[in-house]
Amino acid sequence: MEQCACVERELDKVLQKFLTYGQHCEQSLEELLHYVGQLRAELASAALQGTPLSATLSMVMSQCCRKIKDTVQKLASDHKDIHSSVSRVGKAIDRNFDSEICGVVSDAVWDSRERQQQTLQMAIVEHLYQQGMLSVAEELCQESTLNVDLDFKQPFLELNRIVEALHEQDLGPALEWAVSHRQRLLELNSSLEFKLHRLHFIRLLAGGPEKQLEALSYARHFQPFARLHQREIQVMMGSLVYLRLGLEKSPYCHLLDNSHWAEICETFTRDACSLLGLSVESPLSVSFASGCVALPVLMNIKAVIEQRQCTGVWSHKDELPIEIELGMKCWYHSVFACPILRQQTSDSNPPIKLICGHVISRDALNKLINGGKLKCPYCPMEQNPADGKRIIF
Repeated sequence: MEQCACVERELDKVLQKFLTYGQHCEQSLEELLHYVGQLRAELASAALQGTPLSATLSMVMSQCCRKIKDTVQKLASDHKDIHSSVSRVGKAIDRNFDSEICGVVSDAVWDSRERQQQTLQMAIVEHLYQQGMLSVAEELCQESTLNVDLDFKQPFLELNRIVEALHEQDLGPALEWAVSHRQRLLELNSSLEFKLHRLHFIRLLAGGPEKQLEALSYARHFQPFARLHQREIQVMMGSLVYLRLGLEKSPYCHLLDNSHWAEICETFTRDACSLLGLSVESPLSVSFASGCVALPVLMNIKAVIEQRQCTGVWSHKDELPIEIELGMKCWYHSVFACPILRQQTSDSNPPIKLICGHVISRDALNKLINGGKLKCPYCPMEQNPADGKRIIF
């Protein structure tokens, strides 16, 4: 963060100079235009009277030309000073950030250069679809000759259509989607459909006494949710008592809070993505945020490895030389580290459960076999290595 602060300070200086220069430039040009305008009026007056150009006017014209020249030179000189300030920003970036970060990751991580480019392009396209920038995503697909199946696009197109409707406070598309996916949403313990009905009911309440009968009729939609949301339904029914007096000044004024719309957009996005097997945040944004945390640590480790000439320490594609804490937000699945070899298990080296109940990695199991038998490193039980079972967390 200190590096970012240093660059930001230099950038603030440049922006301040641009602002000062703009104001000074505008003021100088206005004064010059006013001066030239006065001189032009005097010359026009002399021409109308038919009098020859006097020595005084001739001297004033010479002074005007010198003034224009001096002003232009001064503005050009000030502009050059700004160029030097801009170059200092570039130097601050070079000084505080390592421009060569490609060496942190081995080229062996990627099967080929084409594969690397295709993976990056696909991540960008998915991010654009998820952000609702459909036209930009389509343009990128055309320019990069990336073939994206319609089945891949369809969920994003539908989600963006519904989210845009919610931003316009149109609940129709979201309610239609929730009703059609009711059973799967219940399996996820989602309350999305109830919250949508609840918000529609609140909109009717906001319409005043004229909407009371319509609100009472719509309340029948709450029946399937009575067991799980009894308290919230009671609150909404109680608000009808204050409808004629105005909910804005009643104990139920919180029902009219506009934050409910932001909440329903967030709830819909989260539950819909979960139901469709999509991540709430795009893989590109998650990777970028994780990289910002991990990259400085990896660069320091790489420097130490090169300094001590122990390049063999970091040789695996799917494993980092040290553990990097990215925070709970980036925990997506459980991990298991072998207590014998102190290594995280993987598809090629999965965790194995012994018949005694202890769990070690397959590599550790193979190293502990002696004479066709395996003795558990934690208890004295001797067993057949073939009896070990692979487990999945």
